[in-house]
Amino acid sequence: MIFALAIVVISFTAIQLIVASANLILKPVLRDEGHQDYLISVLIPARNEEKNIRIILNDLICQPYSNLEIIVFDDQSDDLTASIVSETAKTDPRLKLICSEFLPDGWLGKNFACHSMAQVAKGDYLLYIDADVRISDTIIGLAVTYAAKNQLGLLSIFPSQMLFSVGEKMTVPIMNYILLTLLPLPLVLRSGFTSVAAANGQFMLFNSLIYRDSKPHEHHKKNKVEDIAIARFLKEKKIPVACLTGNKSIQCRMYEGFGDAVNGFSKNIISFFGNSFIAATLFWAITTLGFIPVFLVFPTNIFIGYLVTILLIRSLVSIVSNQPILINLLYLIPQQLTIGLLIIRSLTRKYVNKYQWKGRNIT
Repeated sequence: MIFALAIVVISFTAIQLIVASANLILKPVLRDEGHQDYLISVLIPARNEEKNIRIILNDLICQPYSNLEIIVFDDQSDDLTASIVSETAKTDPRLKLICSEFLPDGWLGKNFACHSMAQVAKGDYLLYIDADVRISDTIIGLAVTYAAKNQLGLLSIFPSQMLFSVGEKMTVPIMNYILLTLLPLPLVLRSGFTSVAAANGQFMLFNSLIYRDSKPHEHHKKNKVEDIAIARFLKEKKIPVACLTGNKSIQCRMYEGFGDAVNGFSKNIISFFGNSFIAATLFWAITTLGFIPVFLVFPTNIFIGYLVTILLIRSLVSIVSNQPILINLLYLIPQQLTIGLLIIRSLTRKYVNKYQWKGRNIT
């Protein structure tokens, strides 16, 4: 029995190494081939974002890609978000503010904001960006070029995550570790299977004609993990979808501290495993406790090789994600323990049916 477990652990680790290597070797290079003729509607859902909104607006205003309209949907903020947007709009006619008067029954706030902005947007492409994202260089032009060249309905990019506190280093890299060791991202575009899909709501670029025809946010108006659900939804319709990661021109500080990160990640960690708690638990057990049967069964040289492979996998993921390799190696054990905590927290909330985000209860 222990021998069989050791073989399973070794085999799974080898698969992780292959997938992580593929994500590095086959990572596409974005090239700006000039698509300034496209009008891009940059759409920002914002609820209590006074700390972030001015910075992302300045980033957009300074973008070399100038054929933009920028729409901010203020989702009933009780801080200065709307005032900051209104003030900034006086300096750039491309910027428009929409203020939400109510949240309809059956909708989550962000999904309603995204749907509402699409109704007034005029762009050839709709680019949804979260308020805490930072963009630089020519990333919008690069993204539009890639989407147009590959005739995509959706291009999503995982930003490079900024890590400051110990709590963030224990939690934030987990998502990229799971994603980049289970899913070869090139297959998101090349495979027709809906299960081979990924997206990140922090940066989602839609072909506007396809968006308006499919109404993805309306179809998933109650989904807490709408980004992944939308990617799968579009693939069901045979619409090309692509997902990239680790671009230095897109950065984000998702959470400020351990508690904030655990609260946020616990709502979507299970979606990385096809919404299966069993699959998530098996992943955690193999990657966290798998060293035990390997140590008990195999000679020292194989055990050392297994440990080296684990470190290599973390290093590859860090490179693809544009994260510090040393940080992820030093925090390897805390990150693994945190995965277990996130699964438990997610399971608890599933049965309690209670989740709160930005002052709203989400059920």
